[in-house]
Amino acid sequence: MINYGQSTRRGDSCVIGRSGNPTLREGTFQESGQLASGQRMTIEGTVNKSFIMLAILLGAAFVTWSMYNNGQEVFGLMIGGAIAGLVLALIVSFKPTTAPILVPIYAACEGLFLGALSAHYQSLYNGITQQAALLTMCVFIALLVAYRFRLIQATKNFRLGVFAATAGIALVYLLSFVLGFFGLSVPYLHDNNWIGIGISLVIVVVAALNLVLDFDFIETGAEQGAPKYMEWYGAFGLMVTLVWLYIEMLRLLAKLASRD
Repeated sequence: MINYGQSTRRGDSCVIGRSGNPTLREGTFQESGQLASGQRMTIEGTVNKSFIMLAILLGAAFVTWSMYNNGQEVFGLMIGGAIAGLVLALIVSFKPTTAPILVPIYAACEGLFLGALSAHYQSLYNGITQQAALLTMCVFIALLVAYRFRLIQATKNFRLGVFAATAGIALVYLLSFVLGFFGLSVPYLHDNNWIGIGISLVIVVVAALNLVLDFDFIETGAEQGAPKYMEWYGAFGLMVTLVWLYIEMLRLLAKLASRD
């Protein structure tokens, strides 16, 4: 989701969305230009709300993680959290003003889902969740530093390329979901051979590049005086990408571990 480079500084605020992430309509930032300074989006405020969301997500994840390890049934909570999270993400994406209310609930739903999913992977491959979390954090920090020092230049072609790649991945996953009802699968997508691992690597890279778009969106929103509720919106977009990246890291590591 996000604008890059000089085009964003000139007022081209049409922010390109990605799978599960919100999409800013053109003119969203400009409409907030007359807000008082205390009512505007800030980078610090967005960072604080991101930490709040992370705390909620981890708290909810701990619930289903503990239940799973204690032998309790968590499948309903996992599926319910995934579905509720998707619905809430769609609502927030099309109605950003709901972000202050719905985004914390979204974080809790995603936490229920991720806690159960992580516990399941951990039971199959000991230590995999710690590895996935560490890799996700390392990628996040590396790209944040690269963006901060402008080692990654955000151009129109860059964001269009990331959007196209993300949309393509979303369509492949949707096709895989539909084919699953007929006992079919997309070739190599879930395989642990080198082609399947290569596909997972590509998906991880695309997910990671979406982080750069999130950083730019937050920076651009603060520069152009977006309304205060956009701090929750920006934190939401960042959380969506981190969740996606973490899941793809789990899938990649599981494929590698299953080859041993």
